[in-house]
Parts: sequence; structure tokens; C-alpha cells
Amino acid sequence: MTNTTNAKAEFRIKSWDEQSYAEFAGSEKLTRAIVAQTYTGDLVGESRADSLMYYGPDDTPVHYVGIEHFTGTVGGRTGTFAVQAKGSYTDGIADTTWFVVPGSGTGELAGLRGDGGYRVGGGESGVAVTFDYYFEA
Repeated sequence: MTNTTNAKAEFRIKSWDEQSYAEFAGSEKLTRAIVAQTYTGDLVGESRADSLMYYGPDDTPVHYVGIEHFTGTVGGRTGTFAVQAKGSYTDGIADTTWFVVPGSGTGELAGLRGDGGYRVGGGESGVAVTFDYYFEA
């Protein structure tokens, strides 16, 4: 049985650079966003997320996938790790889930496993994040 820890944190967006790389009929397009974030709480540090987004016809959800690389501390342990994320943006709400990429933890975060996510409606100064994690032996 693994001992899972429920972490609570918050992130703030430092920068957001989103560029279209393919546009189709109507409003359909593909974009790439590079986002820098800072974390506080049980996760303290900075991250860079690279996401690919699909904007469909008007009034349809935006779907996205991405990889986020985190540098900092988790529960007092220092290192880096990556998460694979997916989500959608519908009616002003972004729902994102993610999991730790197996084997991506370094330093004291080697062996880190877990999943988490967030739900944000826009306009918040910080975004609450949940993260359930454990360390493989």
C-alpha cells in the first residue's frame, strides 16, 4: 500500500504566450501556448507549460494537451518533475487534469508519482491546485 499525500497549492501565471500555427475554415484553429507559473503552498516553485490547443467552431469547447515542467519543492523535498495535462475550456471554465510523467522526478523528487488538477473560471489572482502524490520505492 502506498502512502498518498494530498497537497494543496496555488499557482499564478507569470506569462502567457499563445500563437496560432494553423487556421481552418470559420473559427477553427490550432495554437501553442507557452505559460510560466509560480506555485505556493505544498508546491513551491516555478514551472513552464507547453500546451497545444484546438479551437473548434464557435460555441464549442477548446481542448488542450500539454507538458508542464516544475522546479521547486513538494512537501519539503527539492527537485524537478513533469506532468502531462489535458483539459477543456467551456463557458468560461477551464477544467484540467494531469499526472506525473513516470521517471521524470529528479533530486529529492525522484520516484514521484501522482495526479491532480484544477478548475478555474478566470479573473482569479491565483488558481487552487490539488495534487495527490506518493514516492515509489
